[in-house]
Amino acid sequence: MRSWADIAVIAALSIIGMVGLTTSFAEPLYLVAGIGGIVVGTGAALLGHLLRWPVVTTVLAAIVAYFLLGSALAMPNEAIAFVLPSLQTLSGLAVGAVFGWADLVTLRAPVELPYYVTAVPYVSGWLVSLVSVTLALRWLPGRGGALRAAVVLAGPLVLYVVGVLLGTEQPYLAGVRGVAFAAIALIWMSRRRRDSARVASAANEAVRRRRVVGTAVVVGAAVLLGGGGGYLLAPPADARYVLRDEIQPPLESLDYPSPLAGFRIYTKDLDQTDLFTVDGLSEGQRVRIATMDSYNGVIWDVAGAEESSDGSGEFSLVGRSVPVPATAEDGVPTHLDVTVSWYDDVWLPDIGYTTDFGLDRRALADLRYNDSTGTAVLTTGVTDGRSYSLDALVPQPPSDADLADVPVASLQLAPVENVPDIVTAKALEFSGAATTPIDKLRNIETALKTGGYLSHGTASDSAPSRAGHGADRITELLTLDPMVGDQEQYASAFALMARSLDYPARVVMGFAPDVPAEGGPVTVTGDDVTAWVEVAFDGIGWVSFDPTPDDTDVPQSQVPKPQTEPQPQVRQPPRAENEQEDLVNPTDVEDDDKDDESPFVLPAWVIAVGLSVLIPLAIILIPLLIVTLAKRRRERRRRAAATGDGRVAGAWDEMLDRYAELGYPIPEKLTRPLTAVKLEAEISAVGDGTLVALAHRADAAVFSGREISDAVADEVWTEAMAAAAVAEAATTRLRRIRSRYTLRSIGDRYRRLLRRAERDTARRGSDPDRTDARRGDRP
Repeated sequence: MRSWADIAVIAALSIIGMVGLTTSFAEPLYLVAGIGGIVVGTGAALLGHLLRWPVVTTVLAAIVAYFLLGSALAMPNEAIAFVLPSLQTLSGLAVGAVFGWADLVTLRAPVELPYYVTAVPYVSGWLVSLVSVTLALRWLPGRGGALRAAVVLAGPLVLYVVGVLLGTEQPYLAGVRGVAFAAIALIWMSRRRRDSARVASAANEAVRRRRVVGTAVVVGAAVLLGGGGGYLLAPPADARYVLRDEIQPPLESLDYPSPLAGFRIYTKDLDQTDLFTVDGLSEGQRVRIATMDSYNGVIWDVAGAEESSDGSGEFSLVGRSVPVPATAEDGVPTHLDVTVSWYDDVWLPDIGYTTDFGLDRRALADLRYNDSTGTAVLTTGVTDGRSYSLDALVPQPPSDADLADVPVASLQLAPVENVPDIVTAKALEFSGAATTPIDKLRNIETALKTGGYLSHGTASDSAPSRAGHGADRITELLTLDPMVGDQEQYASAFALMARSLDYPARVVMGFAPDVPAEGGPVTVTGDDVTAWVEVAFDGIGWVSFDPTPDDTDVPQSQVPKPQTEPQPQVRQPPRAENEQEDLVNPTDVEDDDKDDESPFVLPAWVIAVGLSVLIPLAIILIPLLIVTLAKRRRERRRRAAATGDGRVAGAWDEMLDRYAELGYPIPEKLTRPLTAVKLEAEISAVGDGTLVALAHRADAAVFSGREISDAVADEVWTEAMAAAAVAEAATTRLRRIRSRYTLRSIGDRYRRLLRRAERDTARRGSDPDRTDARRGDRP
């Protein structure tokens, strides 16, 4: 009865600690996983105790139960029919137990992805309950003092502390859980300290009443002082110590081509192609796909995570709900429904700062989000047929009057490199005599809009326009009169000018479809592609600028072309034989071919299948290997005994160990011949007197005092191993498999400890006065 009470206390305290993770998870599935882990670990420990399994066997059974039941308890959405294990759940249970802890403290709370993160509460409850219940059943009985009881409670206490460290700044019922945990622990430890025999004794009735009253007083004081002190002295939320505030999340740099480099593909090849349909846009709103703040003299690109902590390169795994920056909290709530047609890229079309992604669970696992830029990437690609929704907050643009006295924000953006000198010169020229950042930027914007013309370089444009936004193309744009280009060049030039003035600027690419005033679904085509610039102002956020001109009628130059004068014909020298070799260098071609060869990378499904197969095999084979090596070492040690009689005795002991590991009961404190008689009666397959004869030979070798030759010892070993083989063949296959994982020495050690505990319990129960005197408690 007392053991069941111990198990109930351990389970209750573990659940109290598990509830502390509530603020870290987005769904209550974590609590199902945590309580399920507690049940699985407790069941394994209890089953091992009832069947008198060794500790190794109990642990192996617990590991098997962990994987068999974990799919239904921790990952039902990935399991077969929500119950049966799958390759994904098996690998998730293993990966989550190792790496889920890091994801839980580095991902933004509340966490709901990746799918294997629920393995953290599951494995925590499983491990704590397995160890604590095993100690309570095998180590605590008969010696239930306060010290041992405190050791048993160490597991639930660790689980409680883990719930605090892995939680958030906002605790979940911290005072209630703390007082409940302390009260239950104090009551249980007090009851464990009392010996049952003395409590039942009528002579100790007064002692029992006194201790009950004392326990009640202690618990009441703990509730009052703990609750009141916790309410009055609890630190504020921002001073609460949690690991997620101390650990810097890893930055995930996504290596994808710059979308701005393919700007002309939309205007030339996809100008009449339906890319996607969006419903929910207001008049004048634009759809964004990417934000770029890194420039290397050739292209604007998404900065690598190692280059910028405030920029476009920091992407992280998020769940369905996403918190927004403080500067966007007053934005206009917007809901978009998007249906993809011809659009095919990794950049997810969105708007403003998304607060909720309406994607299926599998797509959410592939979603990466940058909360600084509001851009999202779907690593598996946004392809034809995908539909999704999103809720976002769209900041309202401030007026120039509101920005008159506002400085630009201090941000660490990726550097811009190889910028042509004319950019700085034109920035100073266009900004004029303005003194405030907003006035300088507006002057530059106006100079570009009024001094240039729009041309995509198509056949219908009045003037040619070269694609690209490298240093040479920006130089060409700013030196030619008039300036001719499209959003790609004007946005790039404006952003570079702003950066030359030390203003934090970035280029944004997206689509600007014509949205009717009444709203409704809008089909976006390649002709709607655009680019603009955003500059960050302190306390305000990012402000948009559109430096691209609207006028497409480029004036034709009136300067006549110079007439060419005929030149006298000059005989050309013969071509050198190696001229062709100079034009094409075979070495260079070979090097290019080598550079194009990409290293072989295993597909993700191969890795997943491999882990799913190797992890269960490792769980089965590693313990088997350890036990097999221990048995071989034991046999070698006995065979290599220093004397012949020692080797003969070792053969007899080895045979008995193998019988015990097969599950046969080995009599204790009997001579070898009597033990042989008992075994032959138990094992019919060896009941022909073989064991009795072998026992007499072993006794003769040990007690005769004669020197035993190696030949005699080897003969005894051969007979002993043959008898063990016969007994093994007579058992069932299940018992033979179990014997592979069983080592008799561990079972013997456990049985000795159990007998010692039973003797101590009987001794204390038979002489309660002596126990009281020893402990200093006289009736």
